[in-house]
Order: sequence, then structure tokens, then C-alpha cells
Amino acid sequence: MTATRPDPTHLDIGARLSRRAQTMNASAIREILKVTQQPDVISFAGGLPAPELFPIEDVRRAADAVLTRHGAAALQYSTTEGHPPLREWIAARHGIPARNVQIVTGSQQGLDLLGKVLIDEGDTVLVEAPTYLGALQSFQPYLPRYAQIPTDEGGIDVEALGAVLREQAEQGRPAKLLYAIPNFQNPTGRTLSLERRRALVELTAQYGVLVIEDDPYGELRFSGEPAPSLYELGLAHAGGDPDQNHVIYSSSFSKTLVPGLRDAWVQAASPVIAKLIQAKQGSDLHTPTFNQMLVTELLPILPRQIETVKQAYGARAGRMMARIEEHFPVGVDFTRPQGGMFLWVTLPGGLDTTALLPRAVEHKVAYVPGSPFYALGGGENTLRLSYSSATDAQIDTGMAALGNVLRGALA
Repeated sequence: MTATRPDPTHLDIGARLSRRAQTMNASAIREILKVTQQPDVISFAGGLPAPELFPIEDVRRAADAVLTRHGAAALQYSTTEGHPPLREWIAARHGIPARNVQIVTGSQQGLDLLGKVLIDEGDTVLVEAPTYLGALQSFQPYLPRYAQIPTDEGGIDVEALGAVLREQAEQGRPAKLLYAIPNFQNPTGRTLSLERRRALVELTAQYGVLVIEDDPYGELRFSGEPAPSLYELGLAHAGGDPDQNHVIYSSSFSKTLVPGLRDAWVQAASPVIAKLIQAKQGSDLHTPTFNQMLVTELLPILPRQIETVKQAYGARAGRMMARIEEHFPVGVDFTRPQGGMFLWVTLPGGLDTTALLPRAVEHKVAYVPGSPFYALGGGENTLRLSYSSATDAQIDTGMAALGNVLRGALA
């Protein structure tokens, strides 16, 4: 009797993927960007730092200095934790030990690693409605259960947050984690008020909920007064002990220096950092040594660079808001950011910005529909606009074109 061999041409490769892999989705923004990459389309979709503001000559000089000073060590493998002088500089900003800082390859890796070490299947993760799409992508493979917290012009609605925390505790399934962007939030551009920051830290500490504070835009304030970070408030609540701080802080040099170096960091209590180190060893061993040394060499020019970026983004945001007021129809609302790279537009109910996008592209303008930023659905009548990399002429032409599209949709 001859055994029958399996026919490899009938092997269902897709069926061999893990359950976690099957939960992954492509970034809606990345997919939209493919559609809008026509050279004659003015795109306000991608949250891209302005390339003409990159400090290219400073980077060139810094690269020469790093190679001269460090030689082959700049091109060699390094420790997982990160370049010590860079970690020490970051730690000193919050008055914590360098051991509480982990360098990561972009904030996106930080979010992925935090998801890996913090989220078990079925854990409740609280997110803003709307929230950063990239965070949802990072957390989803770890199979959380999301709960959306409503937001308004002052950021997270802390009364709603308190109600959700009480309800979940009473049901015996307390939330584990809250993810928030308190400064110039992506996608809305909103900033969490100081009063709400304090309430949020107190509430989450009371209910034993860890907080991930994602702060890539915090340095880019062009109006208004700065507020202490959630991490700083959490540190004060913990009596100054970073190992008792329930707030985890994530930030990046991508929005202040250059995005292509992919240098970012996480600061957290030692048990979290210890597991991040192990998770990162399994991911990429360490963030590129040369890039970390390069960023360290560029730290003296960082204040000047931040000021340059703030002034440019402030002018572009102001121009976009003025053109929206000029061209958008009555009944359309929008946020007024005090910093960062985005503003949020809300259309009258019943309109669908995903359905409107092809019409906008026909008018040579593009945006990001708002619904992908909602973990549990919603926001069909919203959209995100980015002003960071737009020229004055693009803002003028693009807002006029988008206004025409919206007036046609409302007619």
C-alpha cells in the first residue's frame, strides 16, 4: 500500500498564521496615503514633520563629530538599555535615575513593547474617543478589550472616566491600562486641562490603573501655557519615587529633531523597564548605536530647533484655521490647537467623511477620515487635517477646495 503524500500546492499558508497575526490590520492612514500620492493632490493626511526644517548641516557636523570621537564604537553593537549619556540627559529632565529610562526605536516600538509586557488577552484598556490609530495597531495583537472614554475641548472627560472605572470595579473586571495623549492630541489637537490632569492621575491611582502618557508633541506648543505632564503629577503623587509612579511616559525626538533617526524613549517604574529590556532584546537587540550618539551630539541645538519648528507650525495652524473660517460652510466645527501638528473637523451628523474622500481627491485635496481613530466605532462625520508640512499656498488652495467639497455635500 502506497502512502499518499500531501500536495504542497493545496497548503493554506494563511491558515497557519497565528491568531494574533490574524487580528492585525493595515494602518488606515497608510492605505489612504497610497490613494493620495498623486503629485497634483494637496494632502493634509500624513502627520509628517516639515522636511525643510530639518537641521541638515547640524546633522552633518554631528555625524562627523560622532565618528571622530567614537570611531568604530559608533558602528558597533551596544547595550539594549541605550546610550548612557542620552539616557542620563533624558532622566535629568524629570529628576529620575537613568535606570528608569529605556531607549526605543521610535515611539511606535515603545507602544508595541508596552503592549507586549502589559496587556494580557481580555484585559480592559481605556482609550480616548478618538485616539491615536497607531496605538490601537500596537495593542490589538495582544487582544485587549477596549473601553472608550469620551473627550471634549478640554480633553478626556474625567467624570466619564470615573464612572467607567467604578462600573468596571463593581463588575469585578477592573481596567488595567489607560492610554492618553494629553498634549495636542493626535488626531484632535486638543490639550488636557490641568484640572483634568490632576483628576485623571488621582482616579487612576485610586483604581490601580496604569497610565501610558504618549507625548511626542509636548515640546511643540505655540500658544497658551504649558501644564505639568501626567508623569510629573504621578511622580509627585508617588512621593518622588519613580518606582512607585503608576504613569509611564513615552516621547520621541522624531517631531523635534528628525523622524528618520527613530530615536525615542520610555520612562517607567523599574519592573516595567526590566521587562521592556527583555522584550526589546527579542525585537531588535538595541536601537542603532550611531543614531543614539548622533542625537546626543545634537542636544545642544535642540532648543533652537524646537523654537524653529514651533514658530513654523504655529503660523501654519493659524493660516489653516483662518482659511477654514473663510471657506468651510456653516455647521462645520473644528478644534483650535495650541501646539502639535493636527486639527479636527466635525461635520453635521449624517455625513460620512470616508465616503466623501474620493470626491475630495477629485478636487485635488486629501485628509484622513475620523472613524479609524475610534476603537469601538464612531466618528463617521469627522476628519483630521495636518498642517505641519503644508506650504501657505497649499493651505490656501487646499482649504478652498475642501470647502467646495463640503458645501456640495451639505447642499
